[in-house]
Amino acid sequence: MQTQTTPIPGLIILEPKVFHDDRGYFFESFNERTLEEAGIHEHWVQDNQSCSQKGVVRGLHFQKPPFAQAKLVRILKGAAIDFAVDIRKGSPTYGQYFSVLLTADNFRQFYIPAGFAHGFAALEDDTVFFYKCSNFYNKASEGSIRFDDPDLHIDWQVENPLTSDKDRTGPFLKDFDSPFTY
Repeated sequence: MQTQTTPIPGLIILEPKVFHDDRGYFFESFNERTLEEAGIHEHWVQDNQSCSQKGVVRGLHFQKPPFAQAKLVRILKGAAIDFAVDIRKGSPTYGQYFSVLLTADNFRQFYIPAGFAHGFAALEDDTVFFYKCSNFYNKASEGSIRFDDPDLHIDWQVENPLTSDKDRTGPFLKDFDSPFTY
């Protein structure tokens, strides 16, 4: 598996080696040793999966400590543009985001450590999004930043995004007191 760092420290793109032949393909989607070699030292405790139609935007979500979660995300079917926003107080990249195109065909995975708000936009119908989490979900620890925060300047690459009430009414970054420090 090849790894690629990003302009925001901590975010890592993983590209597995995919073996194609007449029968289809094979690749290793998870290997703890490979992740540790890439600097990812997480204990994964929960897997989540969602299906979204083209134009759906989910995010920007996070879990507050002590239930903060790192995520390892990928697409099983379809395509999505995936976003991670640095919400670690004191970070030189606080309020900045990084995005990566994840598709079923490119097999990329995106590692997002705790301290980042996460979201994605489905670019195709029936996009199946899969993510490993390093901590258990806790409803009381849910947090979000408004998906269309004008200070973030995120281009979700979809027209008329379909979002949840939570994503439309979350706080703006400027009004947000982050529970994370750098």
